[in-house]
Amino acid sequence: MKIGFGSDHAGFQLKETIKKHLSLKGIEVVDFGPHSEESVDYPDYAHPLANAIESNELPLGIAICGSGNGISMALNKHQNIRAALCWNTELAALAKQHNNANILSLPARFITEELALQIVDEFLSNNFEGGRHQRRVEKISCK
Repeated sequence: MKIGFGSDHAGFQLKETIKKHLSLKGIEVVDFGPHSEESVDYPDYAHPLANAIESNELPLGIAICGSGNGISMALNKHQNIRAALCWNTELAALAKQHNNANILSLPARFITEELALQIVDEFLSNNFEGGRHQRRVEKISCK
């Protein structure tokens, strides 16, 4: 499995921690940046991540900024992206099970590293349930 990453400066350290965690599990990571804590703009990293998922280069992504809101907003401008802002494990499970989320967004300034790793593991261990949720997911994109 390969997972894409994008963040801003506020999410940089958490991104690095999660990348190490996933590497230990044998999951390959593709990091769209940034590559330091120098101040940057989250859309510069959100859009390449979203493009990689929309083009099927990557199946899933993890995006991180200070609140998780800004990067989620940029990601969700893409028609086939369903970025879910999660701050606990229950939300992460439901994002996959009910919404078929393809990007997990995390609020670096509002969760601990330990909780972030639990959220990531929960997101990755769940699958889309389909059924009644499929028709709802199909109605998300406005074409």
